[in-house]
Amino acid sequence: MSWAALLGLLAVLLLLLLLLSRRRARRPGEPPLDLGSIPWLGHALEFGRDAASFLTRMKEKHGDIFTVLVGGRYVTVLLDPHSYDTVVWELRTRLDFHPYAIFLMERIFDLQLPNFNPSEEKARMKPTLMHRDLQALTEAMYTNLRTVLLGDSTEAGSGWQETGLLEFSYNALLSAGYLTLYGVEASPRTHESQAQDRVHSADVFHTFRQLDLLLPKLARGSLSAGDKDHACSVKNRLWKLLSPARLASRADRSSWLESYLRHLEEMGVSEEMQARALVLQLWATQGNMGPTAFWLLLFLLKNPEALAAVRAELKHTVWQAEQPVSQMTTLPQKILDSMPVLDSVLNETLRLTAAPFITREVMADLALPMADGREFSLRRGDRLLLFPFLSPQKDPEIYTEPEVFKYNRFLNPDGSEKKDFYKDGKRLKNYNMPWGAGHNQCLGKSYAINSIKHGGIVFVVIVIIIVQRFKQEARPGQQGQVVFLLPHYLIWSPTSRCYPHSGQSSYIN
Repeated sequence: MSWAALLGLLAVLLLLLLLLSRRRARRPGEPPLDLGSIPWLGHALEFGRDAASFLTRMKEKHGDIFTVLVGGRYVTVLLDPHSYDTVVWELRTRLDFHPYAIFLMERIFDLQLPNFNPSEEKARMKPTLMHRDLQALTEAMYTNLRTVLLGDSTEAGSGWQETGLLEFSYNALLSAGYLTLYGVEASPRTHESQAQDRVHSADVFHTFRQLDLLLPKLARGSLSAGDKDHACSVKNRLWKLLSPARLASRADRSSWLESYLRHLEEMGVSEEMQARALVLQLWATQGNMGPTAFWLLLFLLKNPEALAAVRAELKHTVWQAEQPVSQMTTLPQKILDSMPVLDSVLNETLRLTAAPFITREVMADLALPMADGREFSLRRGDRLLLFPFLSPQKDPEIYTEPEVFKYNRFLNPDGSEKKDFYKDGKRLKNYNMPWGAGHNQCLGKSYAINSIKHGGIVFVVIVIIIVQRFKQEARPGQQGQVVFLLPHYLIWSPTSRCYPHSGQSSYIN
């Protein structure tokens, strides 16, 4: 090794030692500071391994607000749900999610957009996901779910297809969602075009699923050499599947897609970057619905009382409808809005499994007021993090037996939706936060809820049909599994309680 190389290496080592030796001290008025035992890394290993357990331990040690060192970044964690509104509605000049969103957009999806303005993009997308076109999306989603789930039985051949409940649910919701937003093979639809839709959407799902499994490592920047090669290959495949040129020939494209592509073209985004943006949007719009549907269906299958209650509500609601459900081209919004039991099941499912980190970059030194009158100083350049999974969602003061699934937890005795939950004797505004909150609440919340409810209703109908007409068997499968037999599918599901400590969207919002 040359002297120049040795001197360069020595300089790098000295710089690292200098960085590692710098220790931040807590100033008066700041939250408790916990640096951990490893210089620079701090608590990064514990945080990455099991965020919920780590933050629970920190809360027991320091209270409901504290600052920890995580991989060179100082992160202030707030776990008082009464104080969340102060954060989520704060001016973006003081607390802002956009810098972190742009960082993740580039790191995970290799996407760079010129003059990108998240607020402007949200304003463009809002009408197509929340108001004007929500009913059209809901109707298309129902039609596409039927296409995906209730296809021509001859396509399955004479044998059975074996799949896990997660794969089954995720495939159904993402495939139907892809067809809803990105278009179908032909209009009007034929048996042949629907068969092609099933094949094509399944290709999109299985390719996307490979990327989905790598997302946590991509977000942390911890891919191995082999993972990097695999991620590159999968991304290239997705970019081809979702390229604007390939999508141009598809029929019944959503107004959301048309509006978004116009927005990208007006910004002068190249077709290559447009494809990358469409992969990002596939993840943003579809990435959580499948896993949520999996948990909802699993809880229903493992809780006969809950399944019976949803079935009775569905029977009663559909009985009041003007036509049989089998003849409906969609489930009308008034039916979806008249199912408080299913709403409660979904809310309880999300309470137990949705674990988003709500993050904000601290853009200026500021004083953070707490609901109890305390005030803490935050430093510019730090990151502020809320973790509703711990509180309110798993807080025993708010929910009795918070680890237990109770399908009627969000129902009043009269059957109406329960909205009154308390902590420290005060009514909570934010008692369940799977969709984020404030400026960055999920724009697609209504579309996602309708889609998940559609999937749940269709699946419940299938289960009822199985009970009445087909062979059904609940028998031991592989260790810790129960096997359910559906026409053309062998679906296994886990029997152990395995609620996640961090959800699909743990690094967004």
